[in-house]
Amino acid sequence: MTTQRLFARAVWVAAAGLAAASASLAKTPPAAPVQAAAPATCPALLQHQFPRLQDDAPQNLCQYAGKVLLVVNTASYCGFTGQYQGLEAMYAKYQARGLVVLGFPSNEFGKQEPGTSKEIADFCFNTYGVKFPMFAKSDVKGANKNALYAQLVKATGQEPQWNFNKYLVDRRGKVVASYPSDVEPESKQLVSAVEKALGQKL
Repeated sequence: MTTQRLFARAVWVAAAGLAAASASLAKTPPAAPVQAAAPATCPALLQHQFPRLQDDAPQNLCQYAGKVLLVVNTASYCGFTGQYQGLEAMYAKYQARGLVVLGFPSNEFGKQEPGTSKEIADFCFNTYGVKFPMFAKSDVKGANKNALYAQLVKATGQEPQWNFNKYLVDRRGKVVASYPSDVEPESKQLVSAVEKALGQKL
């Protein structure tokens, strides 16, 4: 076979191979698009946004979905103000297991939270070393109570009667119970309920 014929045959074989490959590709279905992971479910109770106490930066409560929450209305000049220490200790102890304490300063009870956001934040940190999330001052009872408290009250039928009332919320966003001001963070009643909620899975 002449060199010219060998060259022609090689060209023909290469062309045939390309045609076969193209046909095979045409029959191959396109790859399915990669789907982003579905976002974690956020319970209705947490579908709210509040300004952070320290700097008014908006905070979406959905960031706490799947956590056990202890929601507390606070005040700086109250007979129960010392509970900040116990709340911070509880937060530090159980944070790794999924507990978050949420503080909502309010001036509705005895006008015992008159300060600005900066004054409240400085007091909480400098006096009690508070590191758990806290939000800007708002109403927690009556017609103007904030949206979270409106749902907490609806779920329990109990409005806060004074500063440092506590609502316990489980990982599914269900309100477990409401505790009055005199139930301290260290109390066996509250600690037992928190540990039980932490032990439950989603």
